[in-house]
Amino acid sequence: MTTITTKWALMVLVAGSLLFSCKKEKSSAPTPTCSVNMVNISGTYKLTSLQYKSSTSTTPVEETDSWEPCEKDDIIILKSDGIYDFKDQGTVCNPSGNEHGTWALKGNTLTSNGILKGTITSFDCKTMVYVTENVLVQGDKYTFTMVKQ
Repeated sequence: MTTITTKWALMVLVAGSLLFSCKKEKSSAPTPTCSVNMVNISGTYKLTSLQYKSSTSTTPVEETDSWEPCEKDDIIILKSDGIYDFKDQGTVCNPSGNEHGTWALKGNTLTSNGILKGTITSFDCKTMVYVTENVLVQGDKYTFTMVKQ
């Protein structure tokens, strides 16, 4: 009997020491800095959501739900030198919607000579959200969500 009790005690001791001796190492890697600047914003993006609110009291409507498949797979390439290329990728629309132009960033305000315009409300180095207000009527708001590819 003492041999069985000793074996059980030894197994509990070994299991307990294994269980409590394994600790997660704290990550010493610094949190990535995602400041809003032209270098960090630069990259290839796909629009994943475009919501429209006609006023502050209305429910947002997802605009991409009504888009043609050829419009849903397009990408925009923001280059750090202030050039952008909008590419009609994947299923190509007829006519193609390719576009080329310039873009700039002043503070959190995104501008271009084409399709980009708005205020960046969030950016985590992967996903950028920007809004454009008073487009169709006073008080309306478009919210663009773009993810780096």
